Amino acid sequence: MSVVSLLGVKVLNNPTAFNASYQFEITFECLEPLQKDLEWKLTYVGSATSSEHDQELDSLLVGPIPVGVNKFIFEADSPDLKRIPTSEILGVTVILLTCSYDGREFVRVGYYVNNEYDSEELNAEPPAKPLIERVRRNVLAEKPRVTRFAIKWDTEDSAPAEFPPEQPEADIVEDDGATYGAEEEEELEEDLKAGEEAQVIGEDEEMAGADDTAGPSISAPSKGEGEEDEESDAGSEDLEAESSGSEDEEIEEEEGEGDGDEDMEMAEDGDQAAGSASRKDQHLNQQSHGEVMVH
Repeated sequence: MSVVSLLGVKVLNNPTAFNASYQFEITFECLEPLQKDLEWKLTYVGSATSSEHDQELDSLLVGPIPVGVNKFIFEADSPDLKRIPTSEILGVTVILLTCSYDGREFVRVGYYVNNEYDSEELNAEPPAKPLIERVRRNVLAEKPRVTRFAIKWDTEDSAPAEFPPEQPEADIVEDDGATYGAEEEEELEEDLKAGEEAQVIGEDEEMAGADDTAGPSISAPSKGEGEEDEESDAGSEDLEAESSGSEDEEIEEEEGEGDGDEDMEMAEDGDQAAGSASRKDQHLNQQSHGEVMVH
């Protein structure tokens, strides 16, 4: 717990000329009597690339500090231009207001500061050498960055813990080296077992799917072959019947017409047999095409 709490900081002269002094109204609260003074500092950050251009504008010791709410005015000079790079004078920079007790910083307030010319013409076309008398400073007082630190005050009880507290009961607890990681191993075994079961189920489903898809392709051709045998038998009977019928006709025609007509009758029988064979091939082709479409 901090003995001193910062309640508020007010920038008094803002905005103002670049070479004007800084003025802050600081309000803080002290919870208990302090043996030493508070040290307040104001630091100007001269460059964003190197800390060697930072300069302490002023410091102030405040004390003795009465218990309760306190208020004072902190005034600091403007920065030394010789310690600021020429390219860093204009633009945005930072100032830091800090407070320490017995050399230990416990609060820091940072402000952005915008330095620019007082006319749009100079801002649009700034001269090579900055005109300091035309530069104005604007502290963004509405957006401070406050950082607090836990420090030791006058008593040892107020000192922050530098190490974790001792835990003597931790030495009494039995060593869990034998059971360390046992739960993780059980979970891993369960996951592996579940994965294996899922894999077996997946294989069974794949086998069942294969049986379903393979079944029609086996049964359909066997059935087609039987039908083809019956059709071939039926076709052969028709051919025999036609051939026997044609023989009777040939015998009758031999008596009335002679050998020339017999050659014509045989040619007609050959065309009829060829037509029957071609229709059978067409039927088989249609049947085979039907099987392909089914599968």
